[in-house]
Amino acid sequence: MSIVVIGRSGQVARALVRRAAARGVRVQTFGRPELDLEHSDAAAALVAAMRPSVVINAAAYTAVDKAEDEVERAGRINAVGPASIARAAAAVDAPILHLSTDYVFTGDKPAPYIETDATGPTGAYGATKLEGERLVVAANPRAIVLRTAWVFNATGANFVRTMLRLARSRDEISVVADQRGCPTFADDLADAALSIAARPDHAGIYHCAGEGETSWAGFAEEIFAQSRARGGPTASVRPITTAEFPTRAKRPANSRLNCAKLTADYGLTLRAWREALAACMDEIAADGWRVE
Repeated sequence: MSIVVIGRSGQVARALVRRAAARGVRVQTFGRPELDLEHSDAAAALVAAMRPSVVINAAAYTAVDKAEDEVERAGRINAVGPASIARAAAAVDAPILHLSTDYVFTGDKPAPYIETDATGPTGAYGATKLEGERLVVAANPRAIVLRTAWVFNATGANFVRTMLRLARSRDEISVVADQRGCPTFADDLADAALSIAARPDHAGIYHCAGEGETSWAGFAEEIFAQSRARGGPTASVRPITTAEFPTRAKRPANSRLNCAKLTADYGLTLRAWREALAACMDEIAADGWRVE
């Protein structure tokens, strides 16, 4: 099996390389500056030339607030580029696994979202990711979209590392408590993607997130509790409302994803987020708490 991963520096792309190595599977990653989704013809040509068994698109424009001012650029990276890659994959009869996001929903539903719920992004980032889903599915009959949320890892830019970094200079950190979601360990997401790539029997849209739910404030409290137990940075958490922490783009109040369809079709269930966080924290601690 030959796997081409679009994206190189992001936390999921790096996790894919690491977890593939653990499985004895070789993946080839392509990213900037050599390959940029803003120039989708080059990406499509690469897929056509390599004729991989599976393509995994882990690249995206993820600057949620900045996307409000760079809608066209976000659209090229999140929608036009992936569609071009999906068509190229279809031409060589290869499925594409395309990563998407909880931001395709309004965030107003009182229960976890299922795949067939009505979408309604409230910002440019979510809108471009939703358009990417639509175009990828239309371009490749074997397309598999994996919506995920609140991704964290021992490396890269993410909430876990940000909290630990802030704790080095603050005794108290204000964190939003009225947004809820399912923290997802990048390694677990990568493992799920690789399992699907090994037998991509079911096309369509799937939710793929860590088991369980919490608020951002609850997530932060658990991060500091686990860090404290390992002798790492810690701080107290001051829960605040979304209104007290205004942002350029609106965040979903409900980012919870129901992943029952993934379990039913692929037999996959990601770890409970606290358990996954413990594995992540062990890795950060082993690296000497280097979170700058």
